[in-house]
Amino acid sequence: MSEQHREPRGGHRSARTTERALRRLARERFGWSRLRAGQLEAATALVGGRDALVVMPTGGGKSAVYQLAALAIDGPTVVVSPLISLQQDQVAALTRTGTDDAVALNSAQKRTETEQAWRALEDGGAEFVFLAPEQLGNAGVLERLRELRPSLLVVDEAHCVSSWGHDFRPEYLRIGEAAEALGRPVVAALTATAAPPVREEVVSRLGLSDPLVVVQGFDRPNLRLEVRRCPDEATKRREVLLRVATSAKPGLLYVATRKDAEAYAEELADLGLAAAAYHAGLRAAEREQVHEAFLAGDLDVVAATSAFGMGIDKPDVRFVVHASVTDSLDSYWQEVGRAGRDGEPALTAMFYRAEDLALQRFLGTSTPDADLLEHVAGTVRARGPLPRAEVAAQVGASASKVAAAVHLLLDADGLVSTDGGLVWGGGASVPEAVAAAVEVAQARQRMDRSRLEMLRGYAETTTCRRQFLLGYFGEPAPTACGRCDTCSSRPVDAADPAASLTDAEAEAAAARAAEDAADDTGEGTAWPVNTRVVHRAWGPGVVMRPEGDRITVLFEQQGYKTLGLAAIEEHRLLERAG
Repeated sequence: MSEQHREPRGGHRSARTTERALRRLARERFGWSRLRAGQLEAATALVGGRDALVVMPTGGGKSAVYQLAALAIDGPTVVVSPLISLQQDQVAALTRTGTDDAVALNSAQKRTETEQAWRALEDGGAEFVFLAPEQLGNAGVLERLRELRPSLLVVDEAHCVSSWGHDFRPEYLRIGEAAEALGRPVVAALTATAAPPVREEVVSRLGLSDPLVVVQGFDRPNLRLEVRRCPDEATKRREVLLRVATSAKPGLLYVATRKDAEAYAEELADLGLAAAAYHAGLRAAEREQVHEAFLAGDLDVVAATSAFGMGIDKPDVRFVVHASVTDSLDSYWQEVGRAGRDGEPALTAMFYRAEDLALQRFLGTSTPDADLLEHVAGTVRARGPLPRAEVAAQVGASASKVAAAVHLLLDADGLVSTDGGLVWGGGASVPEAVAAAVEVAQARQRMDRSRLEMLRGYAETTTCRRQFLLGYFGEPAPTACGRCDTCSSRPVDAADPAASLTDAEAEAAAARAAEDAADDTGEGTAWPVNTRVVHRAWGPGVVMRPEGDRITVLFEQQGYKTLGLAAIEEHRLLERAG
């Protein structure tokens, strides 16, 4: 890109001038004749020096936001990406635009490749560097990056930073500290799915300063939403195989366990399909082989655990079938979002048994180790400041267990992270800090249980599934979609039911439709969508989904709760937050 298009770091230009430059970049560098809703707004904010949180559906063009902004300002761009395979895909995608200015730093590279990447960055030949969050925990890597004076820090799959996000990665919690160590470049946080509490935690954890929050519609109109309730496991297995075998290809079949991935892949292969299993128990080379074969179109279906799919950039996936429930609607929407990225019709189907929820409850149940919390807290209080690695060495427990304990104590303000390491938070005794950390863990478990109940609600609802799903994310949906199984099951008397109505009947029908729409959005009621409330016992929350005579509220400490309007009024359970 010619230097005349670049915005000097720290420089200022009008928003309109920036927008013109970004549109020109989009045409000349990427061949995009137009930008999608939200892309230009977010990129303009980043170029102007403002942090941004961008929530766009899978395939909605999140990457374009940071790519345009990065090329419009001087200084390299650091992109934190959770998977090596995803980093490789992103580098390859940029390379296909005709220039070679993207490199990666990861453990899969040879030392010579890593040094070549560093040289390209230091010589100014590379604009983008992709790395995992673990790399930012390396003091040497962090210092070397700081010397490059990066202008933009991009956090891809940003929901991983939230303990309420479905792909929580503890390593992501340190990105906020890393941003400060890098000289506090502008930060762009990107994700395809983030309910309101996740967005708020991402902003807080990353230390975003007055960020522009761009939330584009979660709705994917081309996706058909279905749930099939099965009486027993054997019936479910038969119906899953039948649906996958008879659906347009290619597609993804998500399962709960590694054993199921292997079994389904084998049974589908016996039916004559090109099928493969994918799970974390396979060797890295095997996983890479399946990944590449699917992208190349050599497989009809991949039977996979949740380990497969993050960052998959394959536009023609025609179905995503779930043989079992996920841990939340956040996870579910992220996974089904991999279907139909080309805008063509695609199927999403969940095969559901209420008994399957028990496995997710089991997987989501863990009790914090109070003894370990006490040991970590006592060690830091007596000997801090201590680097995190030194805490693990002195405590004598595994690094992963100590990291989990440290994060709980940090969230409970028992510990504080400083440049010199972890120090005691002060103001509390060790037992008090441990008790506060345990309460943090319990609050997260309550949230997880409530999200699982919302997943049950989606699976068992007899109303429009799209309305239910969008309501979960706090997005009003005033009318039924007509493109899910529950909508399709409703009888229609004629192609145009209104055609035979008198004027008076038509007016009455229109009034009823308006009333129904108000019920679904909360418009005209005391509790519309996104109203901040306080419950007498459960504390602060936000209204997510009004539905007739009840509302669903997301409470900060209790998770999702459904309350009857009559009970709210009779017992004065809620009041608007000030």
